Amino acid sequence: MGRVLLVLNSPFLLLFSSMSNKRNLIVVTGAAGFIGSGAISYLNERGYDDLVLVDVLDHPDKTRNLQNKKYSQLLNISELQPWLQGREAEIKAIIHLGACSDTMETNVKYLQDNNTSYTIQLATYALKNGIRFIYASSAATYGDGALGFSDEHALLETLRPLNLYGESKHLFDLWAKKEGVLDQMVGLKYFNVFGPNECHKGHMASLVYKMVPVAQKEGVIRLFKSSDKERFGNGDQCRDFVYVKDAVRMTCGFLDNDIGGIFNIGRGTPTTWNQLAGAIFEALGQKTQIEYVDMPEDLAPKYQNYTCADMSKYAKYQKLLFDYDIKEAVQDYVQNYLLKDLRW
Repeated sequence: MGRVLLVLNSPFLLLFSSMSNKRNLIVVTGAAGFIGSGAISYLNERGYDDLVLVDVLDHPDKTRNLQNKKYSQLLNISELQPWLQGREAEIKAIIHLGACSDTMETNVKYLQDNNTSYTIQLATYALKNGIRFIYASSAATYGDGALGFSDEHALLETLRPLNLYGESKHLFDLWAKKEGVLDQMVGLKYFNVFGPNECHKGHMASLVYKMVPVAQKEGVIRLFKSSDKERFGNGDQCRDFVYVKDAVRMTCGFLDNDIGGIFNIGRGTPTTWNQLAGAIFEALGQKTQIEYVDMPEDLAPKYQNYTCADMSKYAKYQKLLFDYDIKEAVQDYVQNYLLKDLRW
């Protein structure tokens, strides 16, 4: 049994108090990754450590993400399927965050095997054995956003992802709907998540992570000029940025209920690149200095000038509260993690 932290009105109170001696394990795939390691931190902070972590520790920063974490077992992804057999009555939930998240990946078979087929295998196992299944879909499934950012199931077939990564995530969402099981699991469409533990992500890391060392060294942040000047000025392109600490709290909140379906994970309010850059300079105690550079021609047709999660469905079931606004999130990330080279 994991240790119980009693907090009045805690969303985890029901989860902890209702666990039996047998069905108490939570399996987290992608556990050494960005959102995965954050979920481990969040659960640990609430006194729960009966966790089975699944990942491939192929980067030193992923190994660092697991330092000081409390858990029962660490498995390589190749070990998970055999390990699951015979443990059906021990597992409370599977939080499936492991995937190839590279939007530039071009190997179709790899993406479909790793992101689509593997998720189908885990979901089938969970459904068959009455195990709570929470998985990462993606806001990349919304494509260019021309059809909006609504997580209503009736709109799934109309979505057109812009890249193969988004397509691989979308295919699982469509499979779950076709099989009539979408309401028996939880799919989460993460928008622009940023925060500690993303050092291993390379070119897929957030612009906050990338901008800080440049701002420190050169005193400037460079942003793309607008590719749609009728709608957006330079740097006024928008994203729905959400801090990882809020994103994992929202994710783990689904452990405490039996709500099913696809849900957006974002703030529901857009932030411009100019605002984000300004928050970074403020966190660094530097004067704001922004330069605008031309967008690469091959990127312009696929560039999203605006994203904003429709959070109305989430708000019907759970309170839409955030522990950090954008300035507070950037300040916490920069001052308490990036400048100190620490992990959460």
